[in-house]
This record gives sequence, C-alpha cells and structure tokens, in this order.
Amino acid sequence: MIAMTLAEVSEVVGGEVVGATEPVVVDGPVSIDGREPAPGGLFVAFVGERSDGHEHAAQAGENGAVAVLGSRPTSLPTVVVDDVQAALQRLAAHVVAQLRRTHQLTVVAITGSQGKTSTKDLLAAVLADAAPTVATRGSYNNEIGMPLTALRSGPDTRYLVLEMGARGRGHIAELAALVAPDVALVLNVGVAHLGEFGSRDAIAQAKGELVEALTTAGTAVLNADDDRVAAMASRTPGAVVTFGAEREAGVRVEELTLDRLGRPSFVLAAGGERVPVTLRLVGAHQALNAAAAAAAALAAGLALPQVGASLGDVAELSQWRMELHELATGVIVLNDAYNANPDSMRAALDALAVIGADAGVRRTVAVLGEMRELGETSAAEHRAVGEYAAGLGIDEVVAVGEPAREIGGTFLEDNAAAVAWVAEHVGEGDAVLFKASNGARLFEVAATLA
Repeated sequence: MIAMTLAEVSEVVGGEVVGATEPVVVDGPVSIDGREPAPGGLFVAFVGERSDGHEHAAQAGENGAVAVLGSRPTSLPTVVVDDVQAALQRLAAHVVAQLRRTHQLTVVAITGSQGKTSTKDLLAAVLADAAPTVATRGSYNNEIGMPLTALRSGPDTRYLVLEMGARGRGHIAELAALVAPDVALVLNVGVAHLGEFGSRDAIAQAKGELVEALTTAGTAVLNADDDRVAAMASRTPGAVVTFGAEREAGVRVEELTLDRLGRPSFVLAAGGERVPVTLRLVGAHQALNAAAAAAAALAAGLALPQVGASLGDVAELSQWRMELHELATGVIVLNDAYNANPDSMRAALDALAVIGADAGVRRTVAVLGEMRELGETSAAEHRAVGEYAAGLGIDEVVAVGEPAREIGGTFLEDNAAAVAWVAEHVGEGDAVLFKASNGARLFEVAATLA
C-alpha cells in the first residue's frame, strides 16, 4: 500500500483515531489475518460469527502491524469506524485513484462463470513480464478480497488485475465502482451459481455490469464465442475487443492441437499478426483462456509477440486448477478439485480423455464430487456429467458424496471412502482426474496419491 499516516487513513474512511500517542505511518500490507507477517501494516478487524478480529490485534502487532482499522478500540492505535467493510472499500478506492493519478496505474477486471482464476493467472503472468503487477490471489474476488488485493498496489505497480465474482445483481457494479477499471474482461455466461441467479439471462445481466462500469476511454474484452457475452457490446461506452475461435474474433485461436498430456499448441492471431503459442498447461479450454488473457493484455498496451512468448512461459496456475502430476508410481494425476460447474467438468473430462488416448495409459478414472450452487437443475446437471463421461469413454467414473450420486458409476459416501477406494483400485498406468466444487475437498483425496 502507499504510505499514509493514520490520520490520513482516518480522513479517507471517515473514522476516528484512538490510542495513538504520536504520529503513526502505515506503509506495509493490509491484512485481515493477525498471523500474517505485516511489518508497518494495517490490520483490519472484522467481527464474524465465530471470531472477533479485534481480539487478534495484539497478535497482529507482534507480526509487525502498526495500526488497526476496526469498529472499536484495540491494543494498537486504531481507526474506529461504524462499518469496517465500507471503510476498507473506501480506502482501496482512494489508493487506486491516487496511484492512477500519480503513477499511471492500469486496472484490468475479470469476470465470468468459469475460468476467471485461470485466465487471471495467465494475464497476471503476461503483464508481470512487462512491468510490476499485482493480481488477485486464488479466488479472492468478493467485497472484502478485492479491496485487499487493490491495497497491495504500491508506487511501483503498473498493472492491477482484479478478479470479480458475484452472488447477485449489483455486486459487480459495486466492486467495479471502487476501482474504475480501464479494461473489463468478460469470459462467459454459464450455469455456475444458477441457484442464486435463477437463469442464465440473469447471470448475463450481472456479469455485464463490469463493462457498463467503463468510461469512453476504457476497453471491453468480450468472448465472441458466447452469444450472451458478445451481446454485452451494446452495454458499454468503451471500445470493444473480442476473442475466441470464431473467424470474426479480434484475437483468435487457430490451428489448435494437443500433445499426449492434453497441453495445447495453437496460433494466436490478432490485428494481422500471427504468433505460435505452446502452453505448459493442460486442457484445450486453456487455449481460449490464453486468448482472453492476450486480448486483455493487448488492450493494456502490450504487443502480440511479447504476449505469446509470455503465455508459453506460464508453468502453473493457482493451486488445484488442472494440476498435472506424473508420479513415480506410474500414475498420472490431474487435480482440478478447487472448483466445479458443468462446463468446467466437461473441460476437465475432455482433458482426461485426451490423456487416456496415449498408448502408455492403461485406464482413465474420474473421481468426481458435487457441483454446488446449481439450484433446481442440480440433479439433471450431475446426471449430464456422468453421461458426458460415458460418451467420452472414461473407463471408471467414481461419484463421491450424496449430492454427486446422480453422476452414476461407482458411488462412495464420503472422502474417507474415496481415499480407501483410490488406494485399492488406482495403480500404474492409470490417469486419474479429481474434480468437484471446493467445499467437497477432493483435493485431499488427490493428495493421498502424491
């Protein structure tokens, strides 16, 4: 964060400084976890259902924090406010606006039903090769996580990449208003969170709030292959750039091929230029994610050859997202267990099927858990995933947990049963996919094979 006195912080957020006997300067990280190292930092104390952050102020101080933003005084100098979340957001908005005025900060925001984190990781890596970049860690994309990410920006930050999620109408509009993005990337409109929104049209309405937040100087980056996303061009005052596999897309994936482990090679075409790209990531869908990242990077001012070279250097994404492990035991593990929805399930199964086509693979095994937040469509969507796996010829499908029963195949009641099943049935020559929503914690089952 940019250096600010506690008095300046208080003025920005509309609070009162309590407990400071001399001027205090905050020039370190902003954190909500008192256990994190935070020399010179600001600890933000929230009161939750199970814990009260104010009670951890002393711990934060031991780890270097010099002040607290909270709703009551603590053992450290404290800016006391009525609404801690609103104060955190105001502070983030102030820092971003200040950096934009004085240090040419460019803000890129990303949303979509699936692929946000993978695309964000790709884009952050590309931009970081060009200049100092701050990006969302993992899926820290809500009304608290996004401001915390923005507050990691400092005077040397050239690019700020923010993933934005939504649980309802208006959420993305509120987040975007805080940071006024220069580039707004919308990946797709799927059925993830259908239980919360009610329909895909409602999801599209919410995701499109991001491009509505642009000024005439901004750029909307839209998926030409998704009709609902492409239609958002009429909702933005900014310029429009498209990406996809369609010939009309401004940034296109052409000549796509996959190697024995499902890693894509393709030509990235844009503006009359064509560059070859070979990704070190697994899955044909990563080519489209790469095109999305490339389009956003071009909108932020980078050149296509530079973007293509950087994409090819990306070795890994955030944890448990299409992680490929070739184990000494002869087992290939594809750990994509951080999150799941019907579209990402199919993409992961496609990758497993490609890996299974290699002569060295004896059998393909899909260990699948619940896809959450699908509402009334849940049972049908789980059945459809099982049918899709069968159509691909996956040799063994294992459904873990009662909500996943409709997938079919071998049913196991819980992760403990899955650990036992994997230990007994998976061996040399097998390729195994682990995929479920994060709450199912199938990554713990995958870890037992390592």
